[in-house]
Amino acid sequence: MTQPIAPRRRSVVLAGAAGAAAALLPLGRAAAAPLAGSTAEAAATEDLRPYASYWFPDSLPAGTPGEGVTWRSLSTWRAEDDPDLPFNTAAVPLAPRFTPVPPNRTARTDQARVQSLVSFGHTSGNPSQGAPTADHYALTHWAYLDELVFWGGSAGEGLILAPNAPVVDAAHRHGVPVLGTVFLPPVHWGGDLRWTRDLVQRDSLGRFPLAAKLVEVATAHGFDGWFVNAETEGGDAALGADMLAFVRDLKARGESAGLRITWYDAMTVSGTVSWQGALNERNQDFFQTADSMFVDFRWTASRLASSATRAAALDRSRYELWAGVDVEANGWNKAVDWDAIIPRDRDHVVSYGFYRPEWTRNHLPAGRTPGQFHAADDRFWTGQSLDPSVPDGDSGWRAPATAVADRSTVTALPFATSFNTGHGLRWYEDGTVTSGTEWNHLGLQDRLPGRRWVVRTEGRRPAVSFDFADAWRGGSSVLVAGPLDAPATVELYATRLPLGPGTVVELAHRADEGPVTVELAVATREPDQPGDPVPYTYVPAGTLPGGSGWTTATLRLNGLSGELRGLGVRLTGDGTVAYRLGGLAVRTETESPASPAQLLVTGSATTDEGTGLRLRWTAAPGPVRHYELHRVLPDGTRRFLGGTCQTAFHVPGLRPEPGEQALRIEVRAVGELYTASAAASAVHPW
Repeated sequence: MTQPIAPRRRSVVLAGAAGAAAALLPLGRAAAAPLAGSTAEAAATEDLRPYASYWFPDSLPAGTPGEGVTWRSLSTWRAEDDPDLPFNTAAVPLAPRFTPVPPNRTARTDQARVQSLVSFGHTSGNPSQGAPTADHYALTHWAYLDELVFWGGSAGEGLILAPNAPVVDAAHRHGVPVLGTVFLPPVHWGGDLRWTRDLVQRDSLGRFPLAAKLVEVATAHGFDGWFVNAETEGGDAALGADMLAFVRDLKARGESAGLRITWYDAMTVSGTVSWQGALNERNQDFFQTADSMFVDFRWTASRLASSATRAAALDRSRYELWAGVDVEANGWNKAVDWDAIIPRDRDHVVSYGFYRPEWTRNHLPAGRTPGQFHAADDRFWTGQSLDPSVPDGDSGWRAPATAVADRSTVTALPFATSFNTGHGLRWYEDGTVTSGTEWNHLGLQDRLPGRRWVVRTEGRRPAVSFDFADAWRGGSSVLVAGPLDAPATVELYATRLPLGPGTVVELAHRADEGPVTVELAVATREPDQPGDPVPYTYVPAGTLPGGSGWTTATLRLNGLSGELRGLGVRLTGDGTVAYRLGGLAVRTETESPASPAQLLVTGSATTDEGTGLRLRWTAAPGPVRHYELHRVLPDGTRRFLGGTCQTAFHVPGLRPEPGEQALRIEVRAVGELYTASAAASAVHPW
């Protein structure tokens, strides 16, 4: 699928990196040498904004690139020469996951899995570290995903895409691996067979140098493998043999780094492009070489059944086949033969892969809000009931929550969340707005509830949603609103957390409308069977009067031992309520992270939008959740500039305040409990 070309970047005036580094010095220190490679960074792009990386295999198209496009060859890429790599390298390791007892009787724990092919932006001009808008596909239903493909590529921009760091960091926090894309497009989309031949070229020793480059790119950027899609027509048996040998070499080279390869059902072993819609003798060699295969949309019930049988005969799992489900145009209105993939009355046949589920955002009209997007996304993944414990019947759309068991990564202390979805209308710290600018950055997304939203009540069910009108921290909170004529328990997290005499749970919450009596719901065991309620014990957390403002409840789990298996809240009210949960933490003690050091500017550029700076700093020793950057204003107040899991950040659009002679910036390390380190500070004369 081709991607639109991004608009031209504005022309700028560049300042040399050495001069910029000398202009922004750590306070109280003498001028320091700029970081290695800073000169290259200053000249990297006209406006210094870092973007996700993309390449052609080797040879470039004829002519000149379009507006805003940079043509690059993977064959000449070197990590040490890439000025954007510090901004594009993921920092969060892939978290282990477990599968709790499902909240309904239809979801399976060991059968079909879900893959998503998502385009988070254009191939070119896709920001490395978010953007100043809340209008973004902020994927949050990670609990049902087993693999995410960073989809894109076009003949006019580039064919090989490395995922940007925020996507990888958010996915890894939830235990989901992310694959980059190798896309060799059909001829009618500008494909050229020479690019296929470039990819599989051998060196004088018969090795595949671009297989080595793909492994180098994945390990340097911190993602998990490649989705290989060879759709350019015109090949022959020799090219088919070379491609198979290339994929085999790519797989072998990546094994030591834990990389995985998914093959797309297009090129066959004969070298021709012929979409099979099945696993058969024409593509099984590629399937056996790779970790999994995306089965083209031409599948039928009989083809998938025969594919499952063939996979078993090859001593492979049928669930390593992803049956393609194209939802780009119609989303949940797509007519799908679900019984061919995930029948309800027998074992699932194969797994399935969504093509372009960001429809949940894209189909909404201009002016869409984050709340509207999440409402649509919840319906897509959970179903019309908006409650995984009440799966939809025969509504046509078979949401993943009705068929696939959710997973969780909440397995170690300390654990904390502010229910930050990775985008927002403002940025909040301890309930106070520290930036009124819209933003998105998926790397700042918290570990989010996997079951949205399970509510157990004998009365009317209140509405539960992520809300962006107010937050304790980040950009969003959980809002429970509506009539409460009976106690309602909102299930939040399935966990595997150790319990001890010093275990403490903290809730940051408020009642916008009330009063609301709040109890913490804790479970030390799981339900006996799928669909049964979680056997919670309830710990009083106080009664909140309406309009009371944010408050923090600190609760000791005295008398409980073993392992904490579930967390939620039970609410009791008298009439209509609006309860807002802004933070939840489980800990035994509180620690602040160590401070980062040596904040420097490695590039500076001025446009009619203001001054942009590239910043680098030395990582704080020890565990760090992310870093936050603030501008200190002349009156001493702090304004949030952004956050990142990396040790590099680009700040755009800076302008002097009235009477301000120099810009002061601070960077802090933030720990898992959102405790912040001391700041590394720097000043920059205007």
